[in-house]
Amino acid sequence: MDEKTAVFRTPSAPAEALVKERGSRFLAFLYPVESEQAVRLHLARLRELHPKATHHCYAWRLGPAGVLHRLNDDGEPGGSAARPMFNVLLAEGLTDVLAVVVRYFGGTKLGVPGLIAAYKAAVQAAVQAAVVIEKTRETAFLLRFPYACLNEVMRRLKAAALQPTDLLREATCTLRVNVPVPEVAAFLNRCREVYELEIIEE
Repeated sequence: MDEKTAVFRTPSAPAEALVKERGSRFLAFLYPVESEQAVRLHLARLRELHPKATHHCYAWRLGPAGVLHRLNDDGEPGGSAARPMFNVLLAEGLTDVLAVVVRYFGGTKLGVPGLIAAYKAAVQAAVQAAVVIEKTRETAFLLRFPYACLNEVMRRLKAAALQPTDLLREATCTLRVNVPVPEVAAFLNRCREVYELEIIEE
């Protein structure tokens, strides 16, 4: 992964907003997500909470620089809902994020320009209501080494301010550690100095 994509912007917690336009209500929801499974769970939950809504439109971005993404107009005219929602995410530089706008039709048609404006405004309001943070992507590693190397490995991890997990103390020890992308090269160089240490990227 390029270090240029190591730091990214995402909401720290879910956020909501409401926009009303000529009788229609546009409920916007913004979620931090790390997988398509998380996206599906949020969408399913919103459909349970709002079964009588006319539309559940959404746009999401995942991965470095938002390489993975998907848009869904959910029955609205093509390009009138998900695209303007997605464009807000792009303009704000957000990734690992899901935006959903649940619309309750108010009886008056807005036309494509009106829909574009309403869906865009709804997501913008949700972004404004959110606390957006910068996070550093991490790479997960599995370390495998003889028990005799345990103290040396732990010393090096502590010096790098890395917190190991799933430590298994046996004749052959294993542990997992997440390393910020900008620090991976230094981490690998430091660990390769330990004799018989096997490093596996997960």
